[in-house]
Amino acid sequence: MGTGTSVSFRDLAGRQSTADLANVSAGTLAGGSPWRMFRWRRGQAHYSGWYWSATTGAHVVYESRLELARLLLGDFDPRVTVIAAQPFCVSAEVEGVRRRHVPDFLLLGGDGVVTVVNVKPPDQLARPKVAAALAWAGDVFAGKGWRHEVWSGAPPAVLLNVRFLAAYRYPDRVDPATVSWLEEQAVTSARLGDLENAGGPLPADVRAAALHLVWRGVFRVDLTTPLSTATLLERP
Repeated sequence: MGTGTSVSFRDLAGRQSTADLANVSAGTLAGGSPWRMFRWRRGQAHYSGWYWSATTGAHVVYESRLELARLLLGDFDPRVTVIAAQPFCVSAEVEGVRRRHVPDFLLLGGDGVVTVVNVKPPDQLARPKVAAALAWAGDVFAGKGWRHEVWSGAPPAVLLNVRFLAAYRYPDRVDPATVSWLEEQAVTSARLGDLENAGGPLPADVRAAALHLVWRGVFRVDLTTPLSTATLLERP
């Protein structure tokens, strides 16, 4: 990580603090407000907004559709317990030049793994300035013991399926009794259509509950093929 690497961050009230990165925990950085302030205006080139995260139970900001896609995948990942957007700014003097970097996301895992995510379109990765900035950031985060991920996209089928499943991430939009019934079924694997026709609750309620449980990670499915009644649901 090198000496002199500092981190600036904001608390929930927007108050700014700066400290040595070695002395600040990932939990502290993830628990504040976004470092950058977002503005929306007519005709802007990027698409930004707020996404309601089932992981955090609150809205998380994104600055582009590509960032939204990575945010969806992070929210879908059962290993991720905390998601923070634009969480901090690291800076250091490097060979007489002041470097600064604000990552796109900070993901905390239930297993203690910390992942810093930078989202970049593939065509930007070959640009020397971008590559150098990401390489420096990667060294900084590795020195802290954190994973650094440069993300440029996922297979289209996977993204389409996760976007569809995201409609079922809201726990208050599925029947809780059906969710409990489905969780209690002593099956290690079953087709979605078979569960709908198992003679239990209404098929539409079973489908919604099953897809909600896929989102929660109770069931696992093949995300590389379109979801249908033939989709096999498996217990991890």
